[in-house]
Amino acid sequence: MLEKVNYAGRRMRFLPAAAALMTVLMTVCAFAEEAEEAAAGSRFYETAWALLPPVIAIGLALITKEVYSSLFLGILTGAMLYSNFSFEGTLTHAFNDGIVAVLSDSYNVGILVFLVVLGTLVMMMNKAGGSAAFGRWASERIRTRVGAQLATIALGVLIFIDDYFNCLTVGSVMRPVTDKRSISRAKLSYLIDATAAPVCIIAPVSSWAAAVSSYVEEGNGLNLFIRAIPFNFYAILTIVMMIFLAVTGLEYGPMAKHEKNAREKGDIFSGMKAYSEAAQTKSNPNGIVADLVVPIVVLIVSCVIGMIYSGGFFSGDGISFVDAFSESDASVGLMLGSAVTLVITLIYYLLRRSMSFRELAECLPEGFKSMVPAILILTFAWSLKAMTDSLGAKQFVETLVKGSASGFQVFLPAIIFLIACFLSFATGTSWGTFGILIPITLSVFPLTDPLGIVCMSACMAGAVCGDHCSPISDTTIMASAGAQCDHVTHVSTQLPYAMTVAAVSTVSYIIAGFVPNAFIALPAAIVLMIGTLFVMRKVMPAK
Repeated sequence: MLEKVNYAGRRMRFLPAAAALMTVLMTVCAFAEEAEEAAAGSRFYETAWALLPPVIAIGLALITKEVYSSLFLGILTGAMLYSNFSFEGTLTHAFNDGIVAVLSDSYNVGILVFLVVLGTLVMMMNKAGGSAAFGRWASERIRTRVGAQLATIALGVLIFIDDYFNCLTVGSVMRPVTDKRSISRAKLSYLIDATAAPVCIIAPVSSWAAAVSSYVEEGNGLNLFIRAIPFNFYAILTIVMMIFLAVTGLEYGPMAKHEKNAREKGDIFSGMKAYSEAAQTKSNPNGIVADLVVPIVVLIVSCVIGMIYSGGFFSGDGISFVDAFSESDASVGLMLGSAVTLVITLIYYLLRRSMSFRELAECLPEGFKSMVPAILILTFAWSLKAMTDSLGAKQFVETLVKGSASGFQVFLPAIIFLIACFLSFATGTSWGTFGILIPITLSVFPLTDPLGIVCMSACMAGAVCGDHCSPISDTTIMASAGAQCDHVTHVSTQLPYAMTVAAVSTVSYIIAGFVPNAFIALPAAIVLMIGTLFVMRKVMPAK
């Protein structure tokens, strides 16, 4: 208890210092050059200063354990740099060009609508007793911690359509099962996060494949994506590591403490509060497993149909399924699919008499409230990305990469992987990283060059790695929401695992640079990953 008090005291001492720092900075803004100079362009454009806003946001989040104010301070820092410390320019850029702009973007609004509908569906499934029924059914068949973790991994791999959908669906379905087997929420959020983006980036039929394919102008995007899958070491090795951890029980870093508390004390939160403080609702004791399975199956089918609809599959122009998926709009597809699912689920529960219409209607505001933390963090994260974009962070990194590409071709896959990790970690977006690095790679290597395929895969793997580690990543935020885990706890416990895979992936890309053959490089990477984990198991203190 004394340690908690001391920690709280340190946080309370830090917060006034942070507030004072921002007051000084804003005072400087008020007396600095005004909007005339800002209109001429920022003097920090396309410089290393463009990466300062995400660095501040991430650093403050890790120090204070408070993500909302950290992100907002990062947004203000970016706006100040963009406006050359103009008070008026800072406010207008932070709110008009930042928060308001991202909330006016149709793609972002579609994602937010999808989240609200998904929260409502989860609330309906809980009230109808579907989640509790599945928990009872699974508890009878999944009797061990290993089985619960492997079942979570398997479900995450099966839901490969989209990472948002994966995070929230796997979380809502598996929470009762993992809670029953005393698996910490930190471990559950790691399993969810590690089967979201890493699985989507190696699934040809996914919104991620569509996004990557769109960056290849020659029209061979999907073919290039499929050829790059065997070299996507980070994604493949993450799955290997998850299975190894589940089977052997190896834990290290902060995760070991959380798992020990859950296993020995039954404390799945290790004293931390749940991610969402949504009110607990009474569930129907007569719920059956179908009350959970039917909405999820309908949601999967509806989202797939929504994705190909947004890609023009039903337009009558003879567009194939693959082409429609590669041209799809994930925001539109997921929004329409979830809306159709909501209507069908509503009718299903009314026919089942699981709830009255009034009780079903009450799930909408309750589901919205459960998603408020995720929506708020997403809004701030998108706004922070807008700040870095306006400062020319992409152009700065592009110039840096192109200037150092020649002369390091053999080591280029590893270099591109590390640059993609850093860029994705700093900006919190893997798709934005694809857009920066994939065109650069394709301009250096022709599509027929085997090393070019390895470098393209390194772009995707590094982007997913940085996304996996970043506290401002939307996928990481969704994993916290899906597991109902404190967000900073999820980030801090997942980071050592992600960094282990990243280190092995870097060595694997060096090997692939010398031998760009998937039949040699991929087995070597897997053996290296398993060997590293066995060594760590030997050197870790026995539990």
